[in-house]
Amino acid sequence: MKFAVLDFETTGTQSADDIIQVGLALIDHDFSISSVYSSYVNPHKPIPEFITGLTGITDEDVQDAPELDDMMMELVPLLDDVVLVGHNVAFDFNFLQNALDRCGYLPFSGRILDTMDFLKIVFPSLGSYALGNVTAELGFGHDRPHQADSDALATAEVFLKCLDELKELPLITLQRLSDLFAEEDSDLGWFFDGLREEKEREPIHDLDGHTFYRQLALKVEDWTELAPARGEEDENPLADLSFGQYMEQVHDNLRDMLPQYEEREAQNRMFDSVMQALDEDKHLLIEAGTGTGKSLGYLLPSIYSSVKNGQKVMISTHTINLQEQLRERDIPLLTKVVPFAFRAAVFKGRGHYLCLRKFELKINRRDFVTPKEDLMTAAQMIVWLTQTEHGDDEELNFGSRGGDFWETVASDSDSCLGRACPWFKKCFYHRARHEAGIADVVITNHSKLFTDVKASHQLLPAYEQLVIDEAHHLEDVAGKHLGLHMKYFTFVHGLTRLFKDSKNGQLPSLRQQIQGSGHEKAVEWTSTIDDMYPSVIDAKEAWDQMSELMFGLLPERSDASPGEAGQFVMRFKAKNHPKGWDKLAALENQIYVSLGEVVRKGDRLISEVKEDYDDYSAESLTTDISGLLKDLNTVRENLRFFTRLDDENTVYWVEANGQYRSKSLQLYAVPVDVSKQLKETFFDKKKSVVLTSATLSVDKSFQYMIEQLGLQEAADTGRLMTTQLPSPFNYREQALLVIPRDFPSVKGSVGDANFVSMLAESLAETAIVTQGRMLVLFTSYRMLRQVYEPLKAALENSDIQVLGQGVDGGSRTKLTRRFQEKRASVLLGTSSFWEGVDIPGEALSCLAIVRLPFQPPNHPLVEAKSELLQQQKKNPFMKLSVPQAVIRFKQGFGRLVRTGRDRGIVIVYDTRVIESYYGKHFLYSLPGPKMEHMPTGQMVPRIEEWLHNKQ
Repeated sequence: MKFAVLDFETTGTQSADDIIQVGLALIDHDFSISSVYSSYVNPHKPIPEFITGLTGITDEDVQDAPELDDMMMELVPLLDDVVLVGHNVAFDFNFLQNALDRCGYLPFSGRILDTMDFLKIVFPSLGSYALGNVTAELGFGHDRPHQADSDALATAEVFLKCLDELKELPLITLQRLSDLFAEEDSDLGWFFDGLREEKEREPIHDLDGHTFYRQLALKVEDWTELAPARGEEDENPLADLSFGQYMEQVHDNLRDMLPQYEEREAQNRMFDSVMQALDEDKHLLIEAGTGTGKSLGYLLPSIYSSVKNGQKVMISTHTINLQEQLRERDIPLLTKVVPFAFRAAVFKGRGHYLCLRKFELKINRRDFVTPKEDLMTAAQMIVWLTQTEHGDDEELNFGSRGGDFWETVASDSDSCLGRACPWFKKCFYHRARHEAGIADVVITNHSKLFTDVKASHQLLPAYEQLVIDEAHHLEDVAGKHLGLHMKYFTFVHGLTRLFKDSKNGQLPSLRQQIQGSGHEKAVEWTSTIDDMYPSVIDAKEAWDQMSELMFGLLPERSDASPGEAGQFVMRFKAKNHPKGWDKLAALENQIYVSLGEVVRKGDRLISEVKEDYDDYSAESLTTDISGLLKDLNTVRENLRFFTRLDDENTVYWVEANGQYRSKSLQLYAVPVDVSKQLKETFFDKKKSVVLTSATLSVDKSFQYMIEQLGLQEAADTGRLMTTQLPSPFNYREQALLVIPRDFPSVKGSVGDANFVSMLAESLAETAIVTQGRMLVLFTSYRMLRQVYEPLKAALENSDIQVLGQGVDGGSRTKLTRRFQEKRASVLLGTSSFWEGVDIPGEALSCLAIVRLPFQPPNHPLVEAKSELLQQQKKNPFMKLSVPQAVIRFKQGFGRLVRTGRDRGIVIVYDTRVIESYYGKHFLYSLPGPKMEHMPTGQMVPRIEEWLHNKQ
């Protein structure tokens, strides 16, 4: 078998476009790359500028190149009797067939394989499948990305690496993959078939590395084998060791391991403050800026306290990202430097873990909604099971429909068979739960923390001490979890999983099984199922009508981006029904009644089937159906709570976006003030709660956070400690903050022509001096759109690329990566770029803040909080809007200096920081950069001078 790896560079992506370069790497029978053919092709028309920008291929390169006919004369013989391989092969194959046709050859009729498919299956956890990223990740040289010969060679290397990995897979895994693709008449199926046959001829030698169970190979053993870090009879390693002595040993070990390690004063203060709070049963608010080493700052005291007292410490983060960082980076380091054995476990929400029972059932029954995508996801996961220790969806890089697939195989409490499940001892959720049970320190997230509160503390192991990182998000998450949040699809997915049509869904599957069982009650049961279908359809139709009506009530928001969830927002005031609400209420009542019928009949049926009909796969189905009925009942009650609009302490609102209209509907009902619930749940009940973040203070004071989080009583009774740590960075030397004092101001979220042209001009001039490397933060998407084109035009001759969130496609992570890859770039971002984006070093030298980040005053939650403050005779602007904006402003400012060597400029184009009575709160809250204001005209020379005066 010979492979030919093909890559074309072309003048565009349409079939009318022309080939300008070809690369073909030939792989011989012995799996070695025997030769690489490459040639430019003259397209007889100018190469578009963006193609030259991407590939580096110019009109001069191709002017003396061979014609298409001449190139094809050389290429065609090389394609004789080969399997054609490409990265995103459909693109190159399309151009190949066109070229063969134009030059009078027969079409290529051999087999075709795509390295994208192989990468997804073999490396299901890779962050990106773009060729450049894959070669970097796998350590292959790829010196000229987007040049055909370099791309073809890189793709060939990647293909061979995938083949090596596939050959190492256990036989049972290859058999599963071969079975999976067997029903597809595809070249991938043919390939896996051959691979399986080859493996079956080899002697079996891979039994040690995996656990084999029910036709799947897993990386992990039974979780019941996992033991605590120290036995019960072992004496406490900290019995005679003070915290100071313990830290001394840790510091010594850190120095031995990391020769460049040096103690930081701020971090040492953090160790002591956290330890004191845990030791004296006090709460602590501690602000620790970038570079403090915050994670170790709370992890080391937590481990000491937990092991010394034999009591678990719970640690909660806002983002899964930070949870992963603690798991991947900080815990492995601490395992080496802490002078005794300890256990730290990561425990996420249940839906993050794979349910092996559901997965087995799904692939055995080939229960695929979108066959092509679902097959690929199933194949990814079969291989992933040979690699994963956690069974956590964050490890998987899914395709577009992967999320829908995951929803059907994720673990959830309502459909869990517990000890009766044949997979119980292998179960990933129960493994994580067991690990948390025997751990000294458990790392969870804010979401799970509140889900646990709602479930009467049944989910997390018991704890008395809690550390909350990224604590400035706590109030927001509390509101969402203690309130209600429901999406259009929350409702629809549940219904379609129960019944999609007479062949698809859990009810039709159960019906089929019962019908074929010959059971005496089969007729009675199948007719009950048939009776349920109309009610399911009624509920779905009523929900669609209700969603349409609700979407019709929403006005458009002027400052949101087209795809943004909150582009359409409408608040409904309690006890104040808007016009046309009676129609909505009637539809809700219809849904309530129909779903009530489904749940009542379903529950009765399931309990009868469970009692009278003994069959494992039926038991599996009835458990899942039972779970779905519980979910639908919850949805039904939530919808009723929302439609009644009768609780004055709750803010009700609806959001949607224009792209998906009523299908994007989200319903919220959130408590206006969660401080009382936070106080009762955490600060009154727990011995010690430590809250930390880089942004907790406003004006060097914690008062705003104390009030928002319900800590006032703790502060009054001396149970609350507060600490603000100095930043380890020298901001005076590392950051210059510039304010153009004569810059025009803006009313609302849209700039006038004068403002937009001045802003674009100023940004362009600055970008040229800083050679790009610039992040521009907007508070409104409309304004970002206004500035994007003129800024692009102003920079088009300077080789600086402009990237705009929502304009240039891709997620935040993808845009950040593109920004870092090309040094001369300007990135325009809105809300999600104000925090959590980490661009250390040279890649970011200038941060521009266009407007102070006040939340839109008409956002339902802000509006309701303001009304509450007015009732209490307080000023909502100073008590709420300013502190919220200051914290966001500090988050934005924090993007610039990420390490002790970073140096950069911040420009604030909003003159309110120096003109208004509240502006000083913003500037005074920053960690002490050099601040200067000047006329706009003097700004660029000053920036240039400052950048060149690097000490």
